[in-house]
Amino acid sequence: MSPVSVGIVLVSHSRALAEAAEDLARRLIVAVDVPVETAAGLADGGLGTDPGAVVEAVERLTERCEGVLVLADLGSGIMSAEMALEMLDPALAERTRLSAAPFIEGLLGAYGAAGIGKDLQAVATEADGAAEAKRSQVAAF
Repeated sequence: MSPVSVGIVLVSHSRALAEAAEDLARRLIVAVDVPVETAAGLADGGLGTDPGAVVEAVERLTERCEGVLVLADLGSGIMSAEMALEMLDPALAERTRLSAAPFIEGLLGAYGAAGIGKDLQAVATEADGAAEAKRSQVAAF
């Protein structure tokens, strides 16, 4: 089995938020099936992020994907993702990108792009530009 081009890791303080975001992407973009892993919440069920969980999520995806895009909800989620990238084996880190895109808009852009087989750079670009439509719509109001 050849690897899917790009998988997505969702880093969130809340497991419920990450699972709902994934569900939203899958329901809105039904024509594709993109591998998504979550690294969300703490082991005890509380709010928070864990760099080790991010590493594990990336490692699971790199077993079946050529590249991995990491989306984080905010603040320390971004710091956990950055720490995880530093903890990864260098060969895996080269195949992983952290996106600055907004969590939901970025996920939807990335999910659609990954679903049609775009490479990691194109998926990251799509995620990063995903908020532009919203910005334009609000600016036109």
